[in-house]
Amino acid sequence: MEHHNSGPVETGAEMDYREHEKTYDRFLAGSKWGSMAVVVLLIAMAVGFLSGGGFLGGLIVFIVLNIAGVFLLR
Repeated sequence: MEHHNSGPVETGAEMDYREHEKTYDRFLAGSKWGSMAVVVLLIAMAVGFLSGGGFLGGLIVFIVLNIAGVFLLR
């Protein structure tokens, strides 16, 4: 049985574009802050493990770079 539709293709509910934009903005913010956190963590681990900074040196680098990242990414 062949079914022919003569109406519009999209017959679903109306879209809430304001909510879509808020979700997209939150996704971008999460991606930005998450990427910064991963990069800072990797740099701190490199300082702690490879340069002889130890746990305390890596922790200090992690804290300083997170503070700098917050100010730079606002």
